[in-house]
Amino acid sequence: MGKEIFWPARVFAAVLAVGIALMAGSCAKDKGAESSHGQIRLKFEPLAIPVSKVAGEEVPDTNDFILKIVAQDGSVIYDGPYGRSPETVSVPAGSCNVSIRSSGFSRPAFASPQYGDDQCIVVPAGGVMDVSLSCVQLNAGIRLKISSDFLTAYPKGVLFVRGEDGQLMYSYSEKRIAYFLPGSISVVLSDSGKETLLMTRAIEAREVLSVKMDVAESQSGTQGSGIIVQLDTSRIWTDDELVLGEESLKGDSPQNAMTVSVAKTNVGRKDVWVSGYVVGGDLSSSDEGISYAPPFDSATNLAIASRAVVSGKSSCLSVQLPSGDIRDALNLVSNPGLIGRRISIRGDITASYFGLTGIKNVSDFVLY
Repeated sequence: MGKEIFWPARVFAAVLAVGIALMAGSCAKDKGAESSHGQIRLKFEPLAIPVSKVAGEEVPDTNDFILKIVAQDGSVIYDGPYGRSPETVSVPAGSCNVSIRSSGFSRPAFASPQYGDDQCIVVPAGGVMDVSLSCVQLNAGIRLKISSDFLTAYPKGVLFVRGEDGQLMYSYSEKRIAYFLPGSISVVLSDSGKETLLMTRAIEAREVLSVKMDVAESQSGTQGSGIIVQLDTSRIWTDDELVLGEESLKGDSPQNAMTVSVAKTNVGRKDVWVSGYVVGGDLSSSDEGISYAPPFDSATNLAIASRAVVSGKSSCLSVQLPSGDIRDALNLVSNPGLIGRRISIRGDITASYFGLTGIKNVSDFVLY
């Protein structure tokens, strides 16, 4: 307990909602735009995303999404993890491009869905915009379902899936989905030094193509007179085990911890993990009862949030620090350097602690 470890970033599967506040507008450079600034207020609320567990995919952690904000003159206002971006960003008045990505993607890869969105907003001088982005899957996928008869007919065969951005070898035992940039995709069988093109199809963003590979029977009843390719396109993989954003499954481990926003909707859950950023301490019951910077006076509590920088107590989750090793390691009086650090905490979610949804009976933690 208390040892610092680094868990790998979790990389969710098919509709997220990010709420960065918005006014749609032309992305062309605005003539006569004022040189003064406005503000955009950022908020990311995850929605249910179906993820194929059989395909080896996981729900991506929204804190690790890459947020990029670019002003109309091309200057980059922010480029980094969403979890470390400020709640409110000051930008030059005029057009502003906002994009968000769950991960980078430029070449074919298994179990690598990419989620994100791009918006152009117009920010008025002196105004504050609450912008909303809808994050959807940006790449496309294909999964081959290879029958036992196909394996028998072509025991030494090798299947390849080829797109405009590269190719992947698809072994007979492969269960994962192969992801490509949208465009034309082909399935090729290489057997005994000969390549046979089995199918070619254009796939679009958000599409997951399921292809069954089988062989036809000859008139004599033997196998192998021809290859059958059956297509079934669906956004939901009906014969896989799915995770449909069931947040009740969250919290069983540090790497599967609830986010702060999810924890607030799970009051009463006990002995669960919640993850966020340490943002302040010295909590009191008043609306503004929180300190964000040292020196701190209270060693019994701290506040975490879904972002590393917040501007209001209501964005936080309060944490009661029990006496002993946990308080010694996490109290901000002795450890002010914890501000801005990401942490997972194990405890009970309570309806109110210093006027906020809180975590009590903390029994373990992990610092990142």
